[in-house]
Amino acid sequence: MSKPVLSRLQSLHQQHRKSLAVLFDPDDSAEDMTEVLETALLHGVELFFVGGSLLTRGRTEACVELLRNGGAPEVVLFPGNEIQVVKGADAILFMSLISGRNPEFLIGKQVNAAPWVQAAGLEAIPTGYMLVDSGRMTSAAYMSHTLPLPADKPDIAAATALAGALMGQAVTYLDAGSGAQSPIPAELIQRVRKTVNTVLIAGGGIRTATEAASAWEAGADIVVVGNGAFAKPDVIREIAVVLQKVNTVPAVV
Repeated sequence: MSKPVLSRLQSLHQQHRKSLAVLFDPDDSAEDMTEVLETALLHGVELFFVGGSLLTRGRTEACVELLRNGGAPEVVLFPGNEIQVVKGADAILFMSLISGRNPEFLIGKQVNAAPWVQAAGLEAIPTGYMLVDSGRMTSAAYMSHTLPLPADKPDIAAATALAGALMGQAVTYLDAGSGAQSPIPAELIQRVRKTVNTVLIAGGGIRTATEAASAWEAGADIVVVGNGAFAKPDVIREIAVVLQKVNTVPAVV
């Protein structure tokens, strides 16, 4: 089975090319989503995530359709549970919450979701999902009944990421969570980057171009902006300007 989205992300990783992804919560209004989408496309964003830890309106499929109709190049599901698996997206981050010890989010939810992923014809991207403490309780931590990794213990994060990579997870997703008080520390991202050669995503609590640049410089391949973009859509332009500069500087290998 071909894996076009994962293959592209891995190719960018090998080329040391950084990317920006915008996360859409289907519970947001169509008007807000349209504004953010138009701003993102105007500034060259190609990757769009759809999902959330708690969705109350059952509008995931409508959100995917809005992005599709609006011209989003790549739409990837970032589901909080199996009911968010819908048709129409290019791929799904098929995640295991490896930072926690709740079996439901290590394998239980995945078993429930697998037949729906196959039936929807989605490219499944094996992803090691790791919650990192951001200074406050986030929706993801609450809904998953798991403790986040301590932000000041990079070695724990690195060992967890390595375990995921050794189990075949092609993507490592470091997430401070929705509503994070602060983004993931650069030191933690650096330690994970030195330990694994997977596609590395960092998200949660990123609200400024400076914070995005810090994550990229620390080794993240993809920075995810969600709430920050919806609170201030122009931040996408600011981050895109920084991204262009980051991608024009020769990578230190």
